[in-house]
Amino acid sequence: MNENLNFHRRGELADSAFRYATVAAGGIVLISLSAIAITMTKRAWPAFDKMGLDFFTTSRWAPNDNVFGAKAFIFGTLMAAAIALVIAVPVSIGIALFTTQVAPTKWRRPIVYLVDLLAVVPSVVFGLWGVLVFAPSATGFYNTLHDVLGPIPGLGDLFGEASSGRNIFTAGLILSVMITPIVSSLAREVIDTCPESDREAAFALGATRWEMIRGSVLPHAKGGLVGAVMLGLGRAMGETIAVALVIGSSANISANLFSSGDALPAVIANQWGEAEGDYRAALIGLAVTLFAITILINVAANTIVSRSIVKTQGAR
Repeated sequence: MNENLNFHRRGELADSAFRYATVAAGGIVLISLSAIAITMTKRAWPAFDKMGLDFFTTSRWAPNDNVFGAKAFIFGTLMAAAIALVIAVPVSIGIALFTTQVAPTKWRRPIVYLVDLLAVVPSVVFGLWGVLVFAPSATGFYNTLHDVLGPIPGLGDLFGEASSGRNIFTAGLILSVMITPIVSSLAREVIDTCPESDREAAFALGATRWEMIRGSVLPHAKGGLVGAVMLGLGRAMGETIAVALVIGSSANISANLFSSGDALPAVIANQWGEAEGDYRAALIGLAVTLFAITILINVAANTIVSRSIVKTQGAR
């Protein structure tokens, strides 16, 4: 009797220790994020105080005149990341579905290895390949797209004439290659969590493979897939060297995807060495802006996932 009581008490102590450890781990994360936000905002405050809301609403970036407008850089960051997601997400989910649901067992592991190898390639390698190999040869292709799609109403503004291969679209393409292994790896792990009984039940009801995937696998993996996409988006928005080499480094806002632009992390990397005073505070302000945008996007994504899960459970 005493042994059972002691065993029960040890179990309770272990549960309590585990609970406190997890709470402490979560608290450390929150404290770290709060400390980063507070210290960075404090150092960026001279620029925020000087420019006010104009820091976010104007596009002019003239350090020599003490004028700092981040609008063009915010636009370039969001556009390049959006292009990367549009290209990478369907490819990544397709790779994940192929390797888990379609490919023969003997081919799954080699395919996974090849895709995961992309994740270990340094970003500077992608950037150098983009600026030295891809960008020079892409200008003609972009202008061909302009000739074909330009006359179509609604597409003429998006696919304008390209004066150089170093532009926002090239940055998006390079980023899509970089985030594909991340999104596909996470998507593969999430899809693998779908119970085998659900798949077999769908087949037993006469569903085709695609109907099984659409009715059983994807609804089960919806939340995890959104998380994988958000992680890929965070990588795309925070990438520095590769984007800095191929985006064109121009404070420009244009609907033309083939126009040059710039991104928040690329500006910080390119201009930090020569910055001081309000100039350096403005660059730190760009980092704070990127941090805030990332937090807002993740909060919005979590809200969407939570609502979709509630609707799915209600439908059941």
